This record gives sequence, structure tokens and C-alpha cells, in this order.
Amino acid sequence: MQNHDPRRNRGTRRAEDTDDSVDDHSDLGHDEDDYDEYDTTGGSGRFFGLTALSTVLPGAGLLGTRRRGFGMALLAGTLLLGALVVFYAWRKGVVVAALDLAVRPRMLVMLLVATVVGALLWCAGILLTARETAPRGPGTGWRALFAAVCCLLVLVPAANAVRYLGIQHDVVGVLTGGNPEGDDGTASAWADKPRVNVLLLGSDAADSRVGVRTDSMMVASIDTERGDTVLFSLPRNLERVPIPDSNPLSTLYPNGYDCGDECLLNGIWTLATDHSDLFPGNPNPGLTSTRDVIGEILGLTIDRTLVVNLRGFQSLVDAMGGVDIDVKERVCVSCKLVNGRVVFVGDKREWIELGPQRLDGYHALWYARSRAGSDDFSRMRRQRCVAGAIIDQADPVKLLRNYPDLAKVVRRNLTVDIPTSELPAWAELVGTVQDTGSIRSLPITNKVVRVAKPDFDKIRSLVQAAISPTTPSAAPSTSAPAPSPTPTRSSSTPSPSEPADEVQDLAATC
Repeated sequence: MQNHDPRRNRGTRRAEDTDDSVDDHSDLGHDEDDYDEYDTTGGSGRFFGLTALSTVLPGAGLLGTRRRGFGMALLAGTLLLGALVVFYAWRKGVVVAALDLAVRPRMLVMLLVATVVGALLWCAGILLTARETAPRGPGTGWRALFAAVCCLLVLVPAANAVRYLGIQHDVVGVLTGGNPEGDDGTASAWADKPRVNVLLLGSDAADSRVGVRTDSMMVASIDTERGDTVLFSLPRNLERVPIPDSNPLSTLYPNGYDCGDECLLNGIWTLATDHSDLFPGNPNPGLTSTRDVIGEILGLTIDRTLVVNLRGFQSLVDAMGGVDIDVKERVCVSCKLVNGRVVFVGDKREWIELGPQRLDGYHALWYARSRAGSDDFSRMRRQRCVAGAIIDQADPVKLLRNYPDLAKVVRRNLTVDIPTSELPAWAELVGTVQDTGSIRSLPITNKVVRVAKPDFDKIRSLVQAAISPTTPSAAPSTSAPAPSPTPTRSSSTPSPSEPADEVQDLAATC
């Protein structure tokens, strides 16, 4: 007689169910058990927490899932890359390191590709974390939206970085003419070269004008080790300027560019352009001749040139957020001199007043260029002050914020003759000038230069004394006596640009 015990039947069925359950899942492998173990018991809190963690730190949210291998690889790669970046920035300095990378076209391409690949892998880690940790049940749409927002937080900055890298690569190509990088450019750029001399030209070329007039002419002589810089500026209306024998224009003017007040220094560019047949194969005889003549005047070898169209100067200063200038003389804005009187072009009568001022691009341009009510030597001093302020105050963060617009200005208004292979060395030198270098100026005033009959030998001796390492640096002229008026000066308003004719700290001059 059989005993039908319901409890025994229930136990048997439980055992059979358990056996069936084991048999039914035996062919799914260990991964299905992992999925059940990790993903079905955490709930929404675990989903949101780990997905957000993968957004903040690539792959970190996957370490608690069955995809921990991919998460560890992604996280390790991120930490390694971060360590390399920190070490590079620590070794060179943040600004110099950024500049160094920004001027290497090949590195820019590599960074662009790495940014795209890195952003896609990062986003894959976020989506995989979301999939692996998503609980079963309602709310699928909200979880998908959260994962999408997390991806956007990565992709939007990455897309912006790719855009900036592409713009920078284009800018470097335009400025250098696409010259290929040299293998030893950085290492040998300043070998056996204690100083490098850069000619800075401000051009007032415009559609309404024929040719190019060099409105501002300045040379920056830079100590390649310490970054100490001396600025020299020359009057635009200098006559009888010497032309070196190596320049073809010397065949036309063997005794210098001498034909009275019609032959001025700022006309050399146009003169060479009008006689371009003397410069076969030279795409820019005006720039070449201006560089040769200014080098001859100062007794310096001009290594590189930088030409800024003054139409772009305003945008450059605006991109910096303006420049701080201690205004030493009252300067009119949008004005000109007519019969000895200051006349404003429009109805507005505006002046840049004395004292510390923060000038935007428009007012900085007028401060540097205005001749109404002052002489050319005063204007030269103001130009040196503005140039020094730009070098000293350029803020990479502000420039980066406005970089797309600034890049357009650079492409259209800036010309340099620096080969690509030298750009990293220049980036490091600029950083040295900003960090540890001093900026001084040599005020070649009308005590030295009689524009109609200049003493070029005296100019050269002053220049050599200013850059000679054996010459004691002039202290900031807080204790220097004020210059006394000279009896030979005209009765016009005294120019504040006439300190003693010796090299001075730019801050004391400005």
C-alpha cells in the first residue's frame, strides 16, 4: 500500500525543479551567472552611480561588472596618458608645453586622431556600463536618456577639441607655408646663437591703398638663454637709409636711399616691389629689402620677421581681453593734424586720458598709431609700450577662449618666415621671455636721430651697448634724473618720449 504524503511530493517536486533549473542553465555558461549576479540585484542606484563613474573616469564603472577586463584596460590607458601629460607639463611648464604641442603639425594630427578614438572608447565604456548595470523593469527610457546625456558630456568637449586642433594645424600650415618639420629643428635652433633678432613690422596695407607701407618698424633682440629682450624702434620718416651691397636696390642707390623727403625708410617696401625684376625668384622683395635695410641701420643680423597688418591688430588685442597701459601722454582718438591743429574725423571728441588704462583693440591701435599733437618719437615710444604689454600680458586661457575668431585674424593678417622645424624652439623661447626674461627698450630719440641726416654709426654703437652682456643693465629709471630740455628743440609741445638715450626697463619707460 503506497503512502501518498503531499509533503514528500512537494519536496520531490522542489528537488526535481532544482535539478531541472540546473540542467536548463548548464549550457549557458558562467557569463549568464555573472549577469544574474552583477546586474539584476543592484537596482537603479547602482546603474546611475556606475554609469556616472564611467563618465567621470573612463572604464571605472565597469570594474564591478563582467566587463571588468575592458574597464581595467580603459582606466589604465587613461591614467597612463594623464601621467604622461602631467610629467610633460611639469618638465616644461604648462604654457610652454601647450605652445610646444601647438606648433608641431604632426603632433597636432596625432592628437586629433587620439582625441577622436579616445572619445569613442570613452563613450563605449559609458554605454557598456549602462547596459551591464541596467535593472530589469520599468524606466528603460529614462535610463537610456541618462546614458545618452553622459555620452554627450564627453563627445561635445571632444568635438570642440578636434575643431581647435584642426584650426591650429591650418594656422601653422598657413604661417609656415606648409614646410615639413626638420628632425633636429628644436635641438639646433639656438645652437651657438646667444641672441636672436626678430623684425616686427606693422603694415597699413589696405584695399584703398597702392602697395604696403610699414607704419611701425621694431626689432626685438632676445637672449636665447635667459629670455632678456631689448626693443629697438625706428622712425618711419628716416632719410638716407643705407642699403647693403647684397641687396639689388644698392645698384639703384649705391650711397643709400637718398632723394630728400621723398625717400623715407617706410618707402623701401614699395620701392623694392616696384623693382621686382631685380629680385628674380623672390616672392616678397619688399619684405626682404626692408629687413636688409633695418639690419644695416642697427648693425644687427635680422634672423626672422613678423609682419602684422594693423587691421588685425585690433582683433588681436580684443582676443586678449585688452591690454593694461600706463598712459603717459593724452592721445586723441579718430583724429588727425590739420594746419597744426587736432581735428576729429567724426562728431565724437574722444581722448585717451593720462594714467593706468585698460585699452581695447580700437583704443590700443589709436594709442600706438596716433601722430596728432605729438611727434614721431613719442609715437615710437607708445608702440614699444603696446608691444611690450602684448608680450607680457598675453593670457593663454583668454586667447584659447576666443581662438577660432583669433585664428581667422592670424591667417589673414599675420606673416612670418619661421620654418616649421623652428616653431617648438620659438614656443619655448616665448615662454622663457614671459616667465624669467626682462623687457627693455632703447629710445632712439631725436637727440640721436636727425631724420634728414641720421648718425648711423652712433645708432649702431648704442645698439651694441644695449645688447652687450658686459654692459650693466640699466635699473628702472625711478631714480634717474629727468632729461633737461635742449635749446635746439622747437617750440612745439615737449614729447614725453625723450628719456636719456640709454637702454631702459620698459616698465619705467611706459
